[in-house]
This record gives sequence, C-alpha cells and structure tokens, in this order.
Amino acid sequence: MQWKNSAERYGHLSVLLHWGVALTVYGMFALGLWMVSLGYYDIWYHRAPEIHKSIGILLFIVLVIRMVWRWVSPPPPALTTYTRVTRLSATLAHWLLYGILFSILITGYFISTANGQAISVFGWFEIPASLADGASQADSAGTIHLYLAWSVVVLSALHALAAFKHHLFDKDATLKRMLGMKP
Repeated sequence: MQWKNSAERYGHLSVLLHWGVALTVYGMFALGLWMVSLGYYDIWYHRAPEIHKSIGILLFIVLVIRMVWRWVSPPPPALTTYTRVTRLSATLAHWLLYGILFSILITGYFISTANGQAISVFGWFEIPASLADGASQADSAGTIHLYLAWSVVVLSALHALAAFKHHLFDKDATLKRMLGMKP
C-alpha cells in the first residue's frame, strides 16, 4: 500500500483526502441549500446549522492537514503530454479551489460567530468568536459565503470534467493517478 505520492501517482492518503473533501463539500453544499429553506418550527431549523458548522470546522482542520501533506508529500509532476496551457490552468484551478474552500470556511465562521457566541463542534470542543458585529457581519459574510459556495461547485465540476476529458479523449493517466491507480 502506497501512502505517499510518487512520481507516477498519488498515494492513498492524498486520494483519501481529495475524495473525502470533495464528498464533504458537496454534502455541505446540499445541506446548506436545504437548511436555508427550513421554517422556524421545523425540527431541523436549529439542528441542521449546528451540524453544518461542526462539519465546516472539521473540514477546515482536514484542509490544513491536506496542505501540510501536500508539502510533506508533493503531488506527482504533470504528465509530459500536458501542454503548457494545460499545466498552467490545472495549477491555477487547484490553487483557486483551495483558496475558495478556505474562504468559504472563513466566511462560515464569520456568519456563525456574528452574535459573539462560540461554535460548538459536536459538543467535543468549541471555537471562540473573535469578531462579532451582529447582523451586518452575518449578512455580508452570508452573501459572500453563498457566492463562494456556488463558485466552488462550478469550478470543481469543471475540474471533474477536465479529468474525464483527459481520460476519455486524451487517453492519458490523469484520472487513474487521481484514483491512486498505476498509470
């Protein structure tokens, strides 16, 4: 079992982190869309946001771990079949995804702590509120959070389409490497 990345493919930990974050982000997106449609008297009106916040904090921790792991075990080099534009756009897309994800999590923190209360993570620990400016902070951060969430969904969908394009049309090992398979 190959845990670290090699020159040919991603290691199992990178694959697990990649797909775990991807599934979590899409789950959080769906949960976020669903919970804003709930009525005040719905039993999930207060529960869903607490779950959303807790998962968001854990996702932030996992993303930090992922960034550290990326430094400890660098990704495989781009395939030699990639054009300069492909390499540049792939690098840009990856860093945009990271930036948007961290921005979503930070704006989520600002929404959640606008009233000055800490965020309880499943009752395990709390993240204190550092800035609290009430409704204006929650509204501004909420708007940014929504646009960033849609942005990460669109960009990640394009990322997935690019992987399928490489697999189906270019017939290269891009998708196999992302699945931790030998090229």
